[in-house]
Amino acid sequence: MDRFDSLRLFTRIVELGSFTRAAGELGIPRASATHAIKALERRLGVRLLERTTRHVSVTPDGRLYYDCGSQLLHELDEVEASLSNVVREARGVLRLDLRGSVARQLVLAQIDDFCRVHPQVDLVISNGERLADMLRDGVDCLVRAGEPPESSMTAHALALLPQVTCASPAYLERHAELHGPDDLAAHLGIGWLQRQRDGEARLVLGGEAPREYRLRSRISVSDDESYLLCALRGGGLIQAPRLQVESHLRDGSLVEVLTGFAAPPLRVALLHPATPRLAPAAQAFVDWAVARCAAADRSRDG
Repeated sequence: MDRFDSLRLFTRIVELGSFTRAAGELGIPRASATHAIKALERRLGVRLLERTTRHVSVTPDGRLYYDCGSQLLHELDEVEASLSNVVREARGVLRLDLRGSVARQLVLAQIDDFCRVHPQVDLVISNGERLADMLRDGVDCLVRAGEPPESSMTAHALALLPQVTCASPAYLERHAELHGPDDLAAHLGIGWLQRQRDGEARLVLGGEAPREYRLRSRISVSDDESYLLCALRGGGLIQAPRLQVESHLRDGSLVEVLTGFAAPPLRVALLHPATPRLAPAAQAFVDWAVARCAAADRSRDG
């Protein structure tokens, strides 16, 4: 294996966190990949990777070599692409993770269009939560609602979804009238069981000067489908994208409240590991998702 092949193998191991997946992607036996990395470390005189039976992590020397080497490979790919008229075709398995019903609704509503345009791409779609686990499992792209997590991943804005505050008619009949945020002390909310939220119920109101209000909760959940269902059954107030609750507002099973105190829009972003050059299938999905969501935004505005 020449120096560029060894460098390309090393960068894919770092990006995928796996000798096996990197070797499979490059079409070489895993034993050959292990031998090539050992030979590369001997030639450089440094240890690039720490291996255990389950995980692969990059050493400080390996991180420096990866940063410089991946940039070199990117420039080489650019030169070769400029000298070739061959268009790289998106193909292979693309692993997506869509957390929450809003992410799934935005992406899956027209996923048949992506499959039609890119017939050589097979999709594997999961619904995870912990970022580290997903990166270790080789997820190519993630779609998340809310503020993107602090990480080294590259984020692409997909949508800003208007949100509403609402509750079921049965809940509103049993509780005090709700004219403004000062009345929230007498009300219940549906709580969230996610990291810093720890089961608390919170509403954010106030338009350009938003303020967070904490409510007492008797029910806490860890996913948005349960959040909505508990509101429909009279468990308390919720704040959700209008896209998610529109049909319930129309049929009267939910009622919008505090209409004079706007909730901030919900951000939805697509994330992928930071790399100078995405695989063709991942790049095709990023381009498609950004364009598709932009078209949907224009349709909603119209």
